[in-house]
Amino acid sequence: MVSAVVTPVKIEIWSDVVCPWCYVGKRRLETALAGFEHAEDVEIVYRSFELDPTAPVHGHELSTGVIARKYGRSEAEMRQMQQQLIDLAAEEGLGFKLFETVHTNTVDAHRLLHLALETGGPALQRELKEALLSAYFEQARNVGEHDVLIEIAVAVGLDEARVREVLASDEYAAAVAADVAQARAYGATGVPFFVVDAAYGVSGAQPAEVFSQVLQQAWTAAHPVLQTVGGDADACGPDGCAI
Repeated sequence: MVSAVVTPVKIEIWSDVVCPWCYVGKRRLETALAGFEHAEDVEIVYRSFELDPTAPVHGHELSTGVIARKYGRSEAEMRQMQQQLIDLAAEEGLGFKLFETVHTNTVDAHRLLHLALETGGPALQRELKEALLSAYFEQARNVGEHDVLIEIAVAVGLDEARVREVLASDEYAAAVAADVAQARAYGATGVPFFVVDAAYGVSGAQPAEVFSQVLQQAWTAAHPVLQTVGGDADACGPDGCAI
């Protein structure tokens, strides 16, 4: 007997590894998936988005001051806002160290995420994404530094020689740029930005309930229930015909 082929629901997530709301949104989506009966048939792929492509490749300035200047606020005001986000993230089980993170470029991290997707599929890419987010926000590590990226990538299973080869070149840079262009084509002006089955867009770190609704809607659209009309009538059954 041939088993029915189940069409998976595909979620593409545009995000940056230095975006705190991207980490919060990731956890909220995971909460929704934990209660979704078809979670095993959901495929998640991460797409690149650079919040600040002009950020220094080897940045060492703390993010707080940089963000404060960008939005015209004092550092005291920015720290207060960051503390609110730290508290909110804690509700999702995340231990943010926002006062210790540095302003750094993320294009190389994104290039490695493309490498992970190509060599190990969505599962390996998800592992690397989680490791990068945790390194930056929970450990305050500089994910722009190659030594840090190599350590993290190898720890989740990427080949060290291949990682070094990618970092020493501009490989996957075009793929990163294509992701950013697609996000703009979708009308995304910020991240996280979730696209489900290329039909449903979810902007921002929405509550888990919103993700649950979208998941169910996408699943129903992709797997419609057959509507039977006309009621019961004479027919042969699995054991044959009675006459």
